[in-house]
Amino acid sequence: QVQLVESGGGLVQAGGSLRLSCVASGRNPFSSYDFGWYRQAPGKEREFVAAIIRSGGSTVYGNSVKGRFTISRDNAKNVLYLQMNTLKPEDTALYYCVIPLSYWGQGTQVTVSS
Repeated sequence: QVQLVESGGGLVQAGGSLRLSCVASGRNPFSSYDFGWYRQAPGKEREFVAAIIRSGGSTVYGNSVKGRFTISRDNAKNVLYLQMNTLKPEDTALYYCVIPLSYWGQGTQVTVSS
């Protein structure tokens, strides 16, 4: 069993930045998992945001965030990050930390005002 706890969400103006964090706890080492971020806006389907492999050496992004968001991880601290820059109102959503095909966090709300 793994617990994922997100933090760092909030209200920000368009053009601003936020950094989300996800702390993972469980029996297996943090470094043994690939991680991802997903988001879901009201009335919309969940959308892939970004993913990072165990070593942190490879990342992939959804088209809507490419060039603005950066996913990273600190395996020594058991923390996953999502740096979000140049935020847009359409980035407003509940953001989830994910271990693909296995575990989801409860989410942290990001609201971008125009």
